[in-house]
Amino acid sequence: MEVWYVSYGSNICEDRFLCYINGSTPRGADKKERGCTDKTPPRRNAMVELPYPLYFAKEQSKWGKGGVAFMGHDFMETARTIGRKYLITREQFSEVVAQENKKPGLEIDFKTIKKKGAVTITDGWYGTIFYLGDEDGFPMFTFTANFPVDAAIFTKPSAAYLATVAEGLGEIGLKKNEIIDYFLEKRGVKEHFTADSLAEYIFHKRENIF
Repeated sequence: MEVWYVSYGSNICEDRFLCYINGSTPRGADKKERGCTDKTPPRRNAMVELPYPLYFAKEQSKWGKGGVAFMGHDFMETARTIGRKYLITREQFSEVVAQENKKPGLEIDFKTIKKKGAVTITDGWYGTIFYLGDEDGFPMFTFTANFPVDAAIFTKPSAAYLATVAEGLGEIGLKKNEIIDYFLEKRGVKEHFTADSLAEYIFHKRENIF
């Protein structure tokens, strides 16, 4: 059985996401991923927009010092999170969630999550699984923090992390100026950058990808 995994952070970048499938080290990170038992690549992928807020929080990650992306829990008509959905197996999705949370062997009750809309399954950084409806006959799921936006401490993301998200946004069709405008709407970024300083922060070493 397949599901859509909806990514909104660094996994928007296909090469980065495939590290979770293949068990390799993301460019810009310092740790190898465990990988999935089934290393079959996603059968399909596509852009998606979600009416939930995106923000950056936490102090330190595998990307070094700085925040990483989370999606808020509450539907907001004025909010926009751009993501990329990958059609993968349920088993692969479960193993990706386990890797993101550093909790090998996590089991996910997809039926209960579809019924309730969201379920917290672990105390890891991305321990709450959200059901986002069906698309083309397959359920869509993502994962985020266990706490709401108003409990978050917003943190500037590292250049390597934000550049990887930007690379993924470019892959799904956004232009450089659209990426800058998108990031400047987000907590954890807008407090620290102007358009020019943000472009320098994330694009100065990756001009060739746009």
